[in-house]
Amino acid sequence: MIHFDDDRPIFIQIAEMLQDAILSGVYPEESQIPSITEFAVSCKINPATALKGINLLVDEGLLYKKRGLGMFVSPGAREQLRARRQESFYLDYIIPLLKEAARLGLGPKELQTMLERGYADHGNNTATSK
Repeated sequence: MIHFDDDRPIFIQIAEMLQDAILSGVYPEESQIPSITEFAVSCKINPATALKGINLLVDEGLLYKKRGLGMFVSPGAREQLRARRQESFYLDYIIPLLKEAARLGLGPKELQTMLERGYADHGNNTATSK
């Protein structure tokens, strides 16, 4: 969903929306994504903006164009996204977590206990799904 009050440009939101859909399996590898026009109409945006977001994913190798047919999800796109997001998760969450744990004097065992408690309290059924 596009949020017009978001600080991020709309074309970035389009790209992220497609990345999420690829990662979750809505658009499997080699499947066709909606056309630029369909994105523009459904999101109520200019087609040039939709194209700009999609072209970001083409430039990253996540999508490719079949002339006359449209845009398709590249082979390996899902794994590429998963690896990229895992690295971001590590840098954005794990490193700050470890720094704060060190300030609090928490060691690996205490962190493990807290993680297990978190999973028990706020279960994450999708953590092991692919």
